[in-house]
Amino acid sequence: MNAISSNTTAVTTRLPVLVIDDHPIVLQGCRRVLEDAGIETVAEATSVVAGYRLFHRLRPPVVICDLTFQGSGLAGLGLIRRMKAVEPKTRILVFSMHNDPVIVARALEAGALGYVLKDHASAELYDAFERVRVGEVYLDRRLATEVAMLRTDARRTPESQLTPREQQILARLAQGKSYGAIATDLSVSYKTITNACSQMRQKLGVRTLAELIHVAVTQAQRQG
Repeated sequence: MNAISSNTTAVTTRLPVLVIDDHPIVLQGCRRVLEDAGIETVAEATSVVAGYRLFHRLRPPVVICDLTFQGSGLAGLGLIRRMKAVEPKTRILVFSMHNDPVIVARALEAGALGYVLKDHASAELYDAFERVRVGEVYLDRRLATEVAMLRTDARRTPESQLTPREQQILARLAQGKSYGAIATDLSVSYKTITNACSQMRQKLGVRTLAELIHVAVTQAQRQG
């Protein structure tokens, strides 16, 4: 099996699988798994910068990527977004030590198609790769359950109970607009806006307009 490092200048004619991880032992393990999967050429990078450069040069159909890199925190999330922005069809499998469902969900939202924990057997990495390489989602049962529960809880937040019109009003409150300006924007009466804000205060458990605006700004920042 051929290997391409991030310092190699020659480009193979066969599109490789790219592995991005800063641990040599992990890279070695991935190479063995990919060899078992019949992959003849593997490209390797040990940093986010080198990984992105190699990805941009080779445009591999499948990438195996860690999320954390020394001194860079969860830089792998941003890397996944950048790779998907360049090549949306790329299939990305995260191979990480993080079992927090919040982090798993963030990786999937960034564009990863699968997620495997590093403390699992190599056979699972093989299975995950085989699934992801053909465009299927891969999560083990426990992670899938925890992510599903997390998303269910998120849908149950007070803000999620607002109607589309109330969400429109809340967004305009976050922009600092007055009741009158919001009424004009939405082509409704002033009273309609005041009534809607009263209903939103009840749904969100706040008492005053100032508290409602605070909720609006916080949600806007979270979504932005």
